[in-house]
Amino acid sequence: MKKRRSMLGRVAGGLMVALVLIGGLAVWLNAGTAGAQKMLFFRIASGAAGGTYFPMAGLLAQVISNPPGARSCAKGGNCGMEGLVAFAQSAHGSVANVHALDADQVESAFVQSDVTYWAFTGTGPFAGKKAFKKLCVLSSLYPEHVHVVAGRDRNIKSVYDLKGKRVGIGLPASGVLVGARLVLGAHGLAEKRDFMPEYVKSKTATELVRDGYLDAFIDVSGFPIAGVVEMADTSGMALVSVQGKERDALIAKAPFYSADVIPGNTYKGNPHPVETVSVSALWVSRANLPEGLHYGVVKGLYGNPQAPHLLNNGHAKGKNLTLETHQAGVPIPYCQGAARFYKEKGVYTAPAAP
Repeated sequence: MKKRRSMLGRVAGGLMVALVLIGGLAVWLNAGTAGAQKMLFFRIASGAAGGTYFPMAGLLAQVISNPPGARSCAKGGNCGMEGLVAFAQSAHGSVANVHALDADQVESAFVQSDVTYWAFTGTGPFAGKKAFKKLCVLSSLYPEHVHVVAGRDRNIKSVYDLKGKRVGIGLPASGVLVGARLVLGAHGLAEKRDFMPEYVKSKTATELVRDGYLDAFIDVSGFPIAGVVEMADTSGMALVSVQGKERDALIAKAPFYSADVIPGNTYKGNPHPVETVSVSALWVSRANLPEGLHYGVVKGLYGNPQAPHLLNNGHAKGKNLTLETHQAGVPIPYCQGAARFYKEKGVYTAPAAP
């Protein structure tokens, strides 16, 4: 475990160096000699460290990259898009990521499907704001499960027990905050009236629960969440279910969510399955980028013979990235290059008009 954290730390450090070197801009760079291979930097905005977005974005970046000067696929090198240098960029999450895409600050991002739809249509939390029509989808990625996590011995058995408690509900401008409000609202609980909210990422929340400053927190992420795993292994925790008529009300209000289960023994000390809801995580880009770029990165994922091995061994959620599930929960149009790839593979299905 320590070795894995050390490796992730080195990767994150390298990514920060890359960010400094390119000054936050993705550009085509001609190499010093005529005819040399061009290099393209491709950012993937993700989430905060300690969640699932950041390590999964780093894994995806590894799969789709094939930098200039590296061995070609035919010669045993990576089979990503030739000339591409992709890297994960830490961010606050889904809401911040769609704003970054709309401002042309990144080339792609991880975004929850509900947030993607609301931003594209100017509805939900984006009502009264301009619609983000620049957004387009590269692929669905994996399901994200709502985790209601309580500290050990806090006597929190249901979401209703959060009344009067101190609860972490995600960073501002995050999809976690959107999901947490849906869960709490379905139970009739309002911020500051019924509980004291803290707007922190899940990794920070685990530490605050451990130190007695929080009683519980809510996260929306693919399991297992690294910070929750560490919490379960050290200070202990309890998963709280989201079910019954309250879950039905949540799904009726936000139909991108569906009934789901966190399997037993996903986290130490929690041997039984826990009822909850889940929403799809999407890989989203912007329509003002070249069609060939979108085609190349999607082909670098699903047309890459090395991808299954890298994904299956890189993260527990890696196995969910398959061509067969690329359309799960996609609520807005695909990027044109992505659609072209899926049509060539005979698996394209146009999303329902938003």
